Amino acid sequence: MRFAGLIVAAGRGTRSGAEKPKQYIDLDGKTVLRRAVEAVLTHPDCSDLTVVIHEEDGESYRNALGGVEDARLRAPVVGGASRSASVRAGLEAIAPSAPDLVLIHDGARPFVSPPVISGVIEALETAEGACPALPVVDALWHGDGDLLDRSASREGLWRAQTPQGFRFASILAAHRATEAPLPDDVAVARAAGLAVARTRGDEANFKITTPEDFARARAHLAQTTGASMDIRVGHGYDVHRFADGDAVTLCGIDIAHPRRLSGHSDADVAMHTITDAIFGALSEGDIGQWFPPSDPQWKGASSDIFLRKAVERVADRGARLTHLDCTIICEVPKIGPHAPAMRARIAEICGIDASRVSIKATTSERLGFTGREEGIAATATATVVFP
Repeated sequence: MRFAGLIVAAGRGTRSGAEKPKQYIDLDGKTVLRRAVEAVLTHPDCSDLTVVIHEEDGESYRNALGGVEDARLRAPVVGGASRSASVRAGLEAIAPSAPDLVLIHDGARPFVSPPVISGVIEALETAEGACPALPVVDALWHGDGDLLDRSASREGLWRAQTPQGFRFASILAAHRATEAPLPDDVAVARAAGLAVARTRGDEANFKITTPEDFARARAHLAQTTGASMDIRVGHGYDVHRFADGDAVTLCGIDIAHPRRLSGHSDADVAMHTITDAIFGALSEGDIGQWFPPSDPQWKGASSDIFLRKAVERVADRGARLTHLDCTIICEVPKIGPHAPAMRARIAEICGIDASRVSIKATTSERLGFTGREEGIAATATATVVFP
């Protein structure tokens, strides 16, 4: 399905601390806005692209986009006093061409990928709107000044990204009917009663807002372009014996089985192995050092706690988890039918795309303890890239 692209770049970006709007700041030879424009134009289903700019930014826009030779890039449109007003100005400008779909993207998100865009387009085959989003994984608190007051549930909360896609006629009508400025186009759509589907987001598709975000963006470029990359690979191995039970938990997925795996926590041997591989790539010990089995607080604990900690340590080190490969060794249960769900669960916990997670299974040809169906073993490798 072809789509018209609309990039909103009329903001002032005061939180970036820079002397000029953040979309016109250089990122290793290209401005933030140019990278966003080129990312959208890279998608083969983009029919045309319009950028909404501030009335004072004509020269900055020409300097930023100079040399982009693509007939699909239309003349810029001047935005309004709010994001909603700017989007409406852009929609009105492209209304004469009456596209079926429009994808509205933030000019401060320079690293949107083709899979994220494709996910939005695919959702629009059946939905009126679609938005890429990531789960909220941090604890949430209400606070007054520097003091935390009370916790808030993160159940059902998602971090919205862009591009947010819609059937063009529907979102144009929604903007025309909305007077008050709203935070994004999903809010406008929902105010008009439109259903909006959630699609898979991407941690790399972050919005540049603060000075720290620029440092993150430059680190991302260094990692993805190969400049000054430090690639480290960790290996993990674990084994758990069978005990009486009714299900086996592997990679966070419960598989009905006449036995369970025995261990201090939930004995998810595959997730333990993946966790150890990540700690290994960081040279930060193993799961037993971080979560000692002698500590009663981890008795029966869900293994995603351990994996989330390892992923958190990757971020704390300024690194990026790029690939996981796990092999589960057992005669029973059969792993193949559950592998897709396992990949999805591991990817969700780690905040990476499922295409970067491999879950495989093999038998030991009836040899050894796994061959005798006494337990399950697993091996894993984790690839982590440091700037």
